[in-house]
Amino acid sequence: MAIAGRSDVLAVVGMTREAKILTGAPVVVGGGDTPGLIGRLEAELRGGVAGVVSFGLCGALDPALEVGDLVIGEAVADDAERFAADPAWAARIGVLLPAAKVGVFARAEKPVATVEEKAELRARTGADAVDLESYAVARLAGFFGVPFAVVRAVSDDAARALPHAAQVGLGADGRPAIGPVMASLRANPWQLGALIRTALEAEDGFHALERARQALGPRLAGPGEA
Repeated sequence: MAIAGRSDVLAVVGMTREAKILTGAPVVVGGGDTPGLIGRLEAELRGGVAGVVSFGLCGALDPALEVGDLVIGEAVADDAERFAADPAWAARIGVLLPAAKVGVFARAEKPVATVEEKAELRARTGADAVDLESYAVARLAGFFGVPFAVVRAVSDDAARALPHAAQVGLGADGRPAIGPVMASLRANPWQLGALIRTALEAEDGFHALERARQALGPRLAGPGEA
């Protein structure tokens, strides 16, 4: 059964924490499971929606982006393809979030964890930020002829490496994966400080997303909004 109707704006997130910020809206949770996300998102888009938005945290590739910055996607890209977000939708978001940056999001199917990986991805794609859901959103929205948008908050800057425990900390259902995190900490307890710092910076990102939801309204300034 579809969770969204033809007049709804469907949101795609990576974590249940992000989904809770959007309480009351139709949401698909990726959980870092790209094949599963593609299947669920395709089913929703076949049922018909007014638009689809990628919403949640992201990693910065542009050194000028800081933790807590909101980024509005103008496009999503990988080595070979580039999908432009709906310009009218992006413009409405920009009016409501005047302090937000505008940039390109890169494709990734696993966390981009090291400073070197972030720099290489930026050099290869020209992107400003990266997350695990926006590429699937952009590609499928293009296939189905549905407008899409991206609204993300930076949780780790371009100079910050993610500890291993943070990389394994998400289950396929979008909930925290406590077992893998504890196993990683037992194997390398020295990463605890970096994990705590990562969690605190993620909180800054979540707070920015909460403010964005309040400013954008229940349909996230989607198609049909004035």
